[in-house]
Amino acid sequence: MILRQWKWEIQKYVWRKNNNSADAFNFNGGDKYMIAETDAAYIAGIIDGEGHIECVRRKEKRKGKTGDYFSNSMRICIRVQMTDKSVLLWMKEVIGMGTVRKRNRSASIKSHWKDSWVYSIRFREAYQLCCLIWPFAHVKLDKIQQIIDHYNTGAFSNVVDLTEYKVAKELKV
Repeated sequence: MILRQWKWEIQKYVWRKNNNSADAFNFNGGDKYMIAETDAAYIAGIIDGEGHIECVRRKEKRKGKTGDYFSNSMRICIRVQMTDKSVLLWMKEVIGMGTVRKRNRSASIKSHWKDSWVYSIRFREAYQLCCLIWPFAHVKLDKIQQIIDHYNTGAFSNVVDLTEYKVAKELKV
């Protein structure tokens, strides 16, 4: 597989080192995410080993003003499921995005099994996480590259920037 050498680095965010050897990622939205390189590598390892990356195109039925219609939309989600809740809470704290929840137990689960916890992150936040862990990923690198390519191509140009939308709404343009 041929990787696109940091194509997205120039287009989507500025990457610099700060004094405490953490990388500062400045995405298009202006938010800065400070994360140490060792933490990013550890998170990439957790996602490579325990995670699931979903990047599929699905037809979804949506409701509109003129009636129901079908949308051909992309479902992007990164999930990590494990019995150790503390690791997932640490990931959420370090990344600053996503949710941690207890997975519902079904009737078929044996009584001696431990409870399971799920960390999930979706859509643009998943893209930002992919940008953080891309240099360290191995097993799921093709799916991570697919998410990055989805947001770097013309598909991302159709997404409305909420800051511009809010300004336009306040000005009633």
